[in-house]
Amino acid sequence: MANQIEKLSTIAIADIEKVNTLTDANIEKINTLEFAGTTYTVATGGTITTDGNYKVHTFNTSGTFTITTLGDDAVVTYLVIAGGGGGYEGGDAWNGGGGAGGYRTASGFSVAATAYTITVAGGGTADTSGSDSIFSSITSTGGGHGASRRTPSVAAASGGSGGGGAEAVHTSGGAGTAGQGNKGGDGGGGRGAGGGGAGSEGNGSSTYTGGSGSSSSITGSSVTRGGGGGGTNAAGGSGGGGAGTDYSDPGANGTANTGGGGGGSGNALDGGAGGSGVVIIRYLFQEA
Repeated sequence: MANQIEKLSTIAIADIEKVNTLTDANIEKINTLEFAGTTYTVATGGTITTDGNYKVHTFNTSGTFTITTLGDDAVVTYLVIAGGGGGYEGGDAWNGGGGAGGYRTASGFSVAATAYTITVAGGGTADTSGSDSIFSSITSTGGGHGASRRTPSVAAASGGSGGGGAEAVHTSGGAGTAGQGNKGGDGGGGRGAGGGGAGSEGNGSSTYTGGSGSSSSITGSSVTRGGGGGGTNAAGGSGGGGAGTDYSDPGANGTANTGGGGGGSGNALDGGAGGSGVVIIRYLFQEA
């Protein structure tokens, strides 16, 4: 009887040890494979805000976007807007409004754990086109300046969106860049045309207003940017386009950090300057 008890005890202890060993190993394996957790992106740079489970980095000036931890999804959403073009000055003439800066946005853009130089473009001064904004491989083209019929006359420039045409000479609006913006309006009828916007072409021959901008909710609320500058006595496009004037006042400037075009003017008064651009980046940082 004593021998049977000893044998039973030995087997039981061995079995228990075996079970404990296997259980510990399995628990470790389960923890490693299934409970290690999801890695989320961590980054610095710009002005950082939160929208639900997403971080949003807004660059109103040039800077650096640095990814210190790359998340499992390894992608971001971006909005890159270039500087708007300037409206042309008068010189006893009515001239075109500036085109909006190029407008590019997309989601699912692959990134790496590295530092990205962010270039936020300035808008063009009166008579000049805007500059380009850049994030990684994404470049948005500056908006084109408006046309002038003065001596020497100047054609509307092409750009992200094209500048508006003048009243009688160089009436054609500048071309926009595919996927970024639209053509400037054609001038005529004694008035300069509006510059192109991110959402539509500039207007000529009737309203002379700047082309409309496009809306984005990348920050968590809908904001319209990228409006074209207005032509003669005409409103700028929605989204930051400056209003055009006649012989009494300079053209209005495009709104800063919208890429809006500057308004055109007349009688040797300055056209409006284009609005500066913006770069905004959004990514998942948690899952509540």
